[in-house]
Amino acid sequence: MLRRVPFLAPMLGLALMLGPAAGPLRAQETGQDQGAKPPEGAAAVSPASQPPASPAPASEEPASQSGPTVILLGTGSLAGVYYPVGVALCRLPNQHRPETGLRCAAVPSEGSVANIEALRAGEAGLALAQTDVAAEAIAGAGAFAQAGPMEDLRAVMSLYPEPLSVVARADAGIASLTDLQGKRVALGQQGSGQRALAETLVAALGWSDASFAETPDLAPEDLAAALCGGRIDAYMIAIGHPALVIRETTRGCDARLVPAGGAAVDRLVADTPALVKAEIPGGVYRGNPDPTPSFGPGATLLTRAETPDPEVRDIISGILGDFDMLTGLVPVLAGLDRKAAVTGGLGAPLHPAAEAYYREAGLLP
Repeated sequence: MLRRVPFLAPMLGLALMLGPAAGPLRAQETGQDQGAKPPEGAAAVSPASQPPASPAPASEEPASQSGPTVILLGTGSLAGVYYPVGVALCRLPNQHRPETGLRCAAVPSEGSVANIEALRAGEAGLALAQTDVAAEAIAGAGAFAQAGPMEDLRAVMSLYPEPLSVVARADAGIASLTDLQGKRVALGQQGSGQRALAETLVAALGWSDASFAETPDLAPEDLAAALCGGRIDAYMIAIGHPALVIRETTRGCDARLVPAGGAAVDRLVADTPALVKAEIPGGVYRGNPDPTPSFGPGATLLTRAETPDPEVRDIISGILGDFDMLTGLVPVLAGLDRKAAVTGGLGAPLHPAAEAYYREAGLLP
């Protein structure tokens, strides 16, 4: 059975690959070898210069109900962290496909908001998202005000913190959040969790888009070139660390992480349960030897209440069964532990099958 993606797949130029494993997973720092086959757990991505590929016609799907079930996981930009994390999460349960009949495929997307909208529309079965965006979706607030509450949104597991990272060119004269006023600042792509969080911060500071000289809508993969090329002075991105986009930026030019703190941030965190104080480690990026205070949400794996219990159990069983392998696949997951994955910030109620599995495993009382 194939969970078809009539809107998401053509938009992203995707072709599901239902064959055997197609090569090793490449961690985010190395980028993606455009000449290599996608790793197990990834959906194939057509080059941007090629026409988008449509899903396979219905006649090519397995006719038997005993055929493989393909569940799509919405992730993020190829230059971000969500995509390699999604590939890693899918890779583990996919190793048990002969027994479970379940194939998980990571799909690039515009991020948290787009992923949750794909869940709502039935265009994806799993989604990576920020916890604050998940909370807004359940409440029908923010980017989801028009669509209304998504009361059936459910969590599968918590992953890692995503502090808001404000990156500025060293010669831009930006040492604090206040210095961003009057500058050219990329706040994130429309429809992304990064943009939603940046706009929340801007509102908390009492600012608006008019407070900046420009707020260009740039994809994560374009941020490093835009900053180092002088097109923008700074950008904001909520992301786990180490992050390829920030490494590319600091390698390409002198750039600094700007502290995101102060009274306005303190009030925002106090008033928003999905946000927590966080710190970007020092020494991870060139020219930034010291820790940088910030705040942000967490990354969480989501689904809908209607997702069949066996599918949720197979996903969780595959991930927890090879947990040590998971934490070694992508650097941002290196600090993840089983307990935190269950009790950390989830952004939504646990799916019943997830809750039952964790209780059986002794991870919940």
